[in-house]
Amino acid sequence: MEIWDAYDVNLNKLENKTLVRGEIIPDGIFHLVCDILVRHTDGTYLVMQRDLRKSFGGTWEATAGGSALCGETPAECAKRELKEETGITATDITQVGCVVDKGTHSIYVEFLCITNCDKNAVELQEGETIAYKWVSRNELLNMNKDKLITERMQQFISELH
Repeated sequence: MEIWDAYDVNLNKLENKTLVRGEIIPDGIFHLVCDILVRHTDGTYLVMQRDLRKSFGGTWEATAGGSALCGETPAECAKRELKEETGITATDITQVGCVVDKGTHSIYVEFLCITNCDKNAVELQEGETIAYKWVSRNELLNMNKDKLITERMQQFISELH
C-alpha cells in the first residue's frame, strides 16, 4: 500500500491527513507528483518509451516521475524517481514549474536535472520503460502528442532557453 501526504491547492501539506494510492481523493485535496526532465551537458534531452502494457504504452516521455511518498519533499521525490526509472543520480536539479490538475487531484512539481552521465548507461525500469534515446531540444519541442505524452514539459523546455 502506497501512502501519500495530502495537500491543498497551494501545495500546503494538510496536517494529520494522508491519502492511499487507488482510493478516491476528495475534492479540494491533492497529492504531489514530481517529474524530472534530464538534460545532458551536451544539450540533448533524455526521452523514454513507455512499456507497452502501461497506459499510453509505446509513447515517449520526456520525464521520469511519479507520486511523492508520505514524508518526501518534491526534490526528494524527483531524485528517487529519476534513480528508479533511469539509474541516474541527480546532483544538480532545479524546480522549473508547478501545475495543478484539479481533474486528477494532482499537483505536478516539475524539475530539470543537468547531468554529464554516461549516455549509454541509462537503466530501464522493468514494467515502466522499454527504450530510451537522447534527442535535441528542437526534436523534443517538435514531438507531437501522439508520440509524446508529457507535453506540458515542452512548455518548460521553451521557457528554459
